Amino acid sequence: MRQHVNPLSKNFNEIERIPSLIEMFGDPKLNLHLDIGCAAGEFLFDLALVNTSWNYLGIEIREKLVKTAKLKVRDREIKNLYFVFGNANNIFNDVQSNFFIENVKSISFNFPDPWFKKRHYKRRVIQKEFIDTLSNSLQKGSLIFIKTDVKDLFDYMDCTISRNSNFKKMDKKDFNYSESFNPNKFKTNREKYVILNQLHIFERIYIKI
Repeated sequence: MRQHVNPLSKNFNEIERIPSLIEMFGDPKLNLHLDIGCAAGEFLFDLALVNTSWNYLGIEIREKLVKTAKLKVRDREIKNLYFVFGNANNIFNDVQSNFFIENVKSISFNFPDPWFKKRHYKRRVIQKEFIDTLSNSLQKGSLIFIKTDVKDLFDYMDCTISRNSNFKKMDKKDFNYSESFNPNKFKTNREKYVILNQLHIFERIYIKI
């Protein structure tokens, strides 16, 4: 079940302080993957526990889920995983966040809230302004992954990203997963549900050029 949270609410205008990379991770020099809309973080826990050669940062707009995930990280003493509460658009537009954005090697948007009504499209996480910010902030060679089971949302995200000339679509067949943030091809809970119910998954990879 999708849980709606209005990202445009004034509650998200105040940005949570993001610790330095040294404070967040045991080894701040590792490649950094960012998962936006990470929910309770099960996907990132799977990744971090197995693939210790990467750092993982999850951003989630539901504060309760972030608090629970942080406690879980602390209890398990995981050194390559951290969670941040807030609206990703606001976080990326905050000057104080530039330090970690410059270190991001890849970003995933896994099954984001589709906001089906047209008047709510402005609440979707991928917006032109957000992609422009990523275009100006990410290093060349950085990757963006999108995945959803909603065709209309996929077309919307694909069109929004493709309109930015700094991002180029990659052929999935030529992509080397073994060197990526997800070499074991772990699946999110939503993806497992979609596969179980034999629904179609729409996905694409983009590279910053």
